[in-house]
Parts: sequence; C-alpha cells; structure tokens
Amino acid sequence: MMSRSRRPLRPARQNGAVIIIVLWTAVLLTVLVTAMASKVRLSANTAFHNQQGVDQWAAVMEAVDKTYMELMFKEMPRPIGEVQPTDEDGEILQDEYRFNGRPLDLAYPVNKDMVVRVYDHAGKISLNRIPRRNIQAIIEKRLGGVDADPEQVQDLLEAWTDWTDLNDVEMPNGAEADYYQSLDPPYTPRNNPELETVEEILQIRGFAELFEGVNLDAAFTVYGNNRQVNLNLATREAMQMLPGLDDELIERIIAYREKKDINTRGELDEIIPFESLVELSAWVGNTTSTVYSLFVYPKLALSEAFQAQLNAAEDDGVDINPDPVVQAYMEIVETRGFNSPPRVYKVDPYAYLPDTAPARVNQYDIEY
Repeated sequence: MMSRSRRPLRPARQNGAVIIIVLWTAVLLTVLVTAMASKVRLSANTAFHNQQGVDQWAAVMEAVDKTYMELMFKEMPRPIGEVQPTDEDGEILQDEYRFNGRPLDLAYPVNKDMVVRVYDHAGKISLNRIPRRNIQAIIEKRLGGVDADPEQVQDLLEAWTDWTDLNDVEMPNGAEADYYQSLDPPYTPRNNPELETVEEILQIRGFAELFEGVNLDAAFTVYGNNRQVNLNLATREAMQMLPGLDDELIERIIAYREKKDINTRGELDEIIPFESLVELSAWVGNTTSTVYSLFVYPKLALSEAFQAQLNAAEDDGVDINPDPVVQAYMEIVETRGFNSPPRVYKVDPYAYLPDTAPARVNQYDIEY
C-alpha cells in the first residue's frame, strides 16, 4: 500500500516575511488615504474661504456704493416739512455732523455684518498752504509744548519751509536738493506749497521722527480748501495736534458732541477753559467740506474672552473700545452734487482707521 505524499511545510521565516509585507502595505495604504483625505479637506477649506472672501468683497463693494448714494443725498435740497432729529434740548442736529466716524445707518441698508464709517475732511488739519505759524505750533506741541527745544523747532520749521517754498535757496538750518540727493535713495524736494499726499511730510528732514507713531491720514489732509477744523467732525488724531487741547479736553469735546452739536463760542466755553480756548480759537470753525474718507469693513465677531473683558470693564468703569477693528477698506472721495457719483482720489484696501472709540468718560471722570 502506497503511502500518502505530504506537502512540505512553509518555513517560519517565509511566513514572517509575508506578514511584514502585508503590514507595510496596510501602512502605506493608510498613509495614502490619509494624505488624499487631507488634500480633499484642504481643497474644500480653500474653496469655502475663497467663496467667503468673494461674498465679503461683494458686501464691501455694495456698502461702498450705498455710501456714495448717502453722500449724494446730502447734496440734495431738504424736503419741505422734513422732521429733523433734535438733541435733548430740542435743538436741531446737523445732518452733516454724522460724518465724524460714528457707525452709520444708511438710507439704503447694507449687509448687517458690515460697518460703515465716514470722516468729513473738515475734521482734519489741511497741510496745503498751511501758515508757517500753524506748522510751527504743531511742531512745538509735538516736541513738548513750552518745553520744546527752540533750536530743534527752528531746524524743523526751516526744513518745512525749504520743502514747500518755490525755490532751491537753502535757509541757514534748512534742507534743499543737495541734502535730499545725498540720501539713499536720493530724491528732490517738493518746492511747492501743495503736497500731493499726506505721507509726503515724512520725506522732509526730521519729520519722520517728529510724527513717529501718528496715523497721519487720520490727522491731516491734502484735499479740499478748508483752513479750519470743525470740532463736530474732528478726529482724535487731528485734535491731538491742535494747540490748547490735551487728552482730557479732547474726550470732553467728543462726549459733548455725542449728545449735542457745537455751534457757538458759548458752547465751546462750556467745554474748554478760557486760556486753552484762546490758543485754539484761530484753528476751529463750523464749515464742512465735500471731501470724505469712507471706511467699510466686516463686523468682527467678538470672542468670548473679549466679550468678558468688555463686561468686566463696564462693571469697573473702565473705557474699552467695543470695536477692535483697526484696518479696513478705505476710499477718499469728493462729492460733485446729487446727480453725479463722487470722484475717487485714493483707494486703500488695508487702511488704518482713526481712533473709533466712544468718549472715554470713565478715564477722565466726565459727566454727560
């Protein structure tokens, strides 16, 4: 009887190699699937954020267009019998004074997640053809007021004069073409009292240090013909440059105009001490302009931590700006009547906002 043949046993080493191959294959497949899933997730996130960006940009542009219309409405004759808003004393509030940076509710509503702020340039200091005594007063205030070094003031004043005069003759302590051509990179002075941009002031010898940390676009303008600053419209940054005003008086002015318009010298007397008003009076007026900076940006969703900080600050009587946004889409425009869209002078998608905080009444113990 023939014996049954037996299959030879697979060596243990061969079985182990097969297991290792299987495990490595499983690992590679897992890595591949994970990478593909990650790539799909990244693509989905990219598409989502791109769509979100497109939607947000469309909402910004819609708000800009409706702000144009708001500015054009301002140029229209007021309807007969229109009921205008009044303050607590029954005095009419000037519609034009809305354009002082407060968040606006437009006639044609915009997306509820968009914030619109408009600044009339009558609330800024005009640098074009500014009198020499006025630029000197600003220099002195920036250098410490009565403690300013007279020699340093004179050097800066003469550098300003050489930049804005119509010739190449250098003043004793000034700076003309020879100085600016020696810089790296070299450039030539303006030699004209009409500056093209606010930032140009930083090119004048010594002025970059003088205005270090200042939001120049918030404080100054080179547009329009206004020679005085309307305190109903003035930015904090502009008022910080004006002689006679310190931080506390600035907050008092803002607190007052949040309730009432400032229309008369008597109303200024209620806010500003006589000595300060003497210094300030030559700088201020009640005119408005046709040039505006408009800012549009998405409302920032406040984190729980920031909201808790706001609530705690309110309970403790501490002033915190409830709007933490500092950059926004900005245009500088000039209105040309109610039947033409405004003329656009400047566009900056990442402009820095002026200080948007409400009056800091707690910090200075101001009563409304």
